[in-house]
Amino acid sequence: MNLEKGYLEKKIDSSLDLFKEIAHLKKEKNAIILAHYYQDADIQDIADYIGDSLGLAQQAEKTTAKIILFAGVHFMAETAKILNPKTKVLLPDLKAGCSLADSCPADEFSAFKAAHPDHIVLTYINCTADIKALSDVIVTSTNAVQIVESFPKDQKIIFAPDKNLGAYINKITGRDMVLWNGSCMVHEIFSAEKLIKLKAQHPKALILAHPECEAHILEYADFIGSTTAILNYSKKSDAQEFIVLTETGIIHQMQKASPTKTFIPAPPNNSCACNDCPHMKLNTLEKIYIALKYEQPELLMSDEMIEKSKLPITKMLELSAKFGL
Repeated sequence: MNLEKGYLEKKIDSSLDLFKEIAHLKKEKNAIILAHYYQDADIQDIADYIGDSLGLAQQAEKTTAKIILFAGVHFMAETAKILNPKTKVLLPDLKAGCSLADSCPADEFSAFKAAHPDHIVLTYINCTADIKALSDVIVTSTNAVQIVESFPKDQKIIFAPDKNLGAYINKITGRDMVLWNGSCMVHEIFSAEKLIKLKAQHPKALILAHPECEAHILEYADFIGSTTAILNYSKKSDAQEFIVLTETGIIHQMQKASPTKTFIPAPPNNSCACNDCPHMKLNTLEKIYIALKYEQPELLMSDEMIEKSKLPITKMLELSAKFGL
């Protein structure tokens, strides 16, 4: 089936209960839905597992389902296929990319790596399989600090593709990693001026930030951590108000876990909703239903690429298990 043509031709009966139909298809096809925290609330609510990149990778590796439908972006579906190559992996919209992954072209990064021959390569999981294949160990925002600190202090390291996460890790660990100049459009859009004004309106609110934010924004944070860490912090904290500096999708889970607390998305530096990831939001219930029904679009990779890119991901999972993450 031609994917673009197929999507245009397959019209969904408006009377269908998509929640019910998707549940039926999951059972019928032995499928599992893995969803990132940045998906829309309805998608999070139909998922079998919701998490950040580390948790999603762990779930993808261990599932025995015949089909993984990944409600996320392209590199996440690639990671699922790499870790479970015999399983059919579906991505509801193949155009769901990632600005951070796009900021690190494989040919340019290969040359960058060659210019630092005595460095090992630690790469943030938000990258393409081509970049993973050029890496020694993959990291996530959950385990990056621990993995960096597992290497000797004198070990020279390239960190890619996120310069903001890399700079934060350098600051925390005292390292001097060489940073690739990449970034996430969502986490670079926050306005310090608007954040200060918002804090003045909510003086008791704690500011929770993802380390992909720029350094001058992180200076205002009461807590810095991965999406899972931010969620867990908001659950345990006695505070009743929080300003959240990451993609707004996480607020759905924060509100569900703490219904009496108030969660305020931090303002971007313009009037658009740029702190919503446009790539994540390409996935919809309708597209998930169609993907499960027709088992398309399928994420396909060569055996060679799977083999090369799996090694650094496996190292990450082994280290994460060692650290109890």
